[in-house]
Amino acid sequence: MRRTIIYILGAVVVIAGLAVAWYLASPLFINRTVDEAFPVEVPPVEELAEMSEEELVELESDFMDALPPEEEIAEMPPEEIKELEDQVMQIATVMPDKEMDEPMPTPNPEPTATVIQEPVLITDGDFYGADDFHQGKGDAFIYQNPDGSYFLRFENFEVTNGPQLHVILGVEPNPFNHDTLGDYLDLGPLKGNIGDQNYVIPAGTDLEAYGSVVIYCVPFRAIFAIAPIK
Repeated sequence: MRRTIIYILGAVVVIAGLAVAWYLASPLFINRTVDEAFPVEVPPVEELAEMSEEELVELESDFMDALPPEEEIAEMPPEEIKELEDQVMQIATVMPDKEMDEPMPTPNPEPTATVIQEPVLITDGDFYGADDFHQGKGDAFIYQNPDGSYFLRFENFEVTNGPQLHVILGVEPNPFNHDTLGDYLDLGPLKGNIGDQNYVIPAGTDLEAYGSVVIYCVPFRAIFAIAPIK
C-alpha cells in the first residue's frame, strides 16, 4: 500500500512537471494565426464617387489615423503593403484637388536701401510623374534671396493627389523609388497638389549635395513626381 501511494505521488509529480514544461515550451512551436481586418473599411469606388467632399475628407483622415507607423508598414509583407496602398489610392482618385496660388516672395528692403534687390535664380527643373498612376508636371525653381537664404518655388505645378505627400530634396537626380532615393531633406508637407507655391530651404543647406526635388508619400515611401535640378 505504501509503495502504491509513492507511485501515485510520483506520477502526480511527473504529470505536473510535464504540464509546466508544456506551458513553458508550447509557445516555441505552436503557431497563433491572426487575421484582423483593417480598422477602417474603404467603400467601393462607386460609393466613393457619390460621397460629399466633407465625407471624403473625413474618410481620408480616419484611414490615415488608422495606418500603422511608417516603420511597421516597411516591415509588412509586400502583398499587405500593396493592399493598403491600393486602398489609399482608391481614396486619392476621388479626393478633390487642393489648389494653391502663392505669389513670388519679395524681400523686404532695408530702411536705408534705395534699390530693392530681387531673388536670384540658382537652379531649376521640370517635374515628371514616377509611373502611369503617379503623375506630375510643372516647374521647380530654387532662388537665393539678397540675404543669402534660399527658397523653392513651384509654378504651373500639378501632381496626383495622395496621402501625406511631402516636398523633399533628394540626393539622386532621377530616383524612381525609395531604394534609389538616397539621403534627402524634408521641406514639409505639400501645400496643394495644384498651383504655385513656395517652400523655405533651411539655412546652411548645401544645395550642391542635392540633385532633385521630389513629391514623396511618407507612410508608403512612394515617389509621386520628380524634378531633376542638376
